Amino acid sequence: MADPTYTPPEVWTHDAENGGRFASINRPTAGAREQKELPVGEHDFQLYSLATPNGVKATIMFEELLDAGHAEAEYDAWTITIGEGDQFGSGFVAINPNSKIPALLDRSGSEPVRVFESGAILMHLAEKFGAFLPTDHTRAEVLSWLFWQVGSAPFIGGGFGHFYAYAPEKYEYPINRYAMETKRLFDVADRRLAESEYLGGADYTVADIATFPWLAPFVSGKIYGEAKTFLSIDEYEHVGRWVKQIAARPAVRRGRLVNKVWGDDEAEQMRERHSAADFEGKKI
Repeated sequence: MADPTYTPPEVWTHDAENGGRFASINRPTAGAREQKELPVGEHDFQLYSLATPNGVKATIMFEELLDAGHAEAEYDAWTITIGEGDQFGSGFVAINPNSKIPALLDRSGSEPVRVFESGAILMHLAEKFGAFLPTDHTRAEVLSWLFWQVGSAPFIGGGFGHFYAYAPEKYEYPINRYAMETKRLFDVADRRLAESEYLGGADYTVADIATFPWLAPFVSGKIYGEAKTFLSIDEYEHVGRWVKQIAARPAVRRGRLVNKVWGDDEAEQMRERHSAADFEGKKI
């Protein structure tokens, strides 16, 4: 139901009291809010992230590279607690001026290179190690699906997820609008996966790594902190097949744990990751 009392202003101004769950950190301005340096480990790759769908893309990619034999892909993963505003510290903003996770510092060359935005991180690593991104005629197809996911995520997360789970009031129009778009995106993926084993074709690529963390929680039946699917997943049998296939990969099981700091079972959490030994005793 629409709010009959609200008339959009000619010039919008920020109202911190009306922002929902993340009102305490959301502002219409960018930049650092405090001087706060980032921790730095011993490896060439320093990842600053959280185990949200976008963050999990990067940790799965690193773990897949390691499983593929790229020992130089060892990395340190540090948790950025977005609910507490860690992403607005000066050190983090220096790597990602957009103050979103994940952010990566690549120190493998003569000069450190910052990489921000999850899709850019996947492409950077894929090109650096020559893995999970083809160089033949299928490259365009893989990149198309990668950027399809990058463009689609805000409709599922900031759109559907926000209005369904986090908004201070539940209104029918925005929930219906973004639920419809989420279902349409599932249908796009399902139709593709009906004709192809993976999104980009016959091989597992960055397109799958990027898309899996967003679609998998709907299939497993737990998303936005609730034991609900929010849509009839039985409608998307090919997505279901694809999710189960990818979820069984050892690197994916490990990557989903890194920088995860919530839940009742500590064996399913990992605040930091610095070596393979950190997974000992974890449920993977």
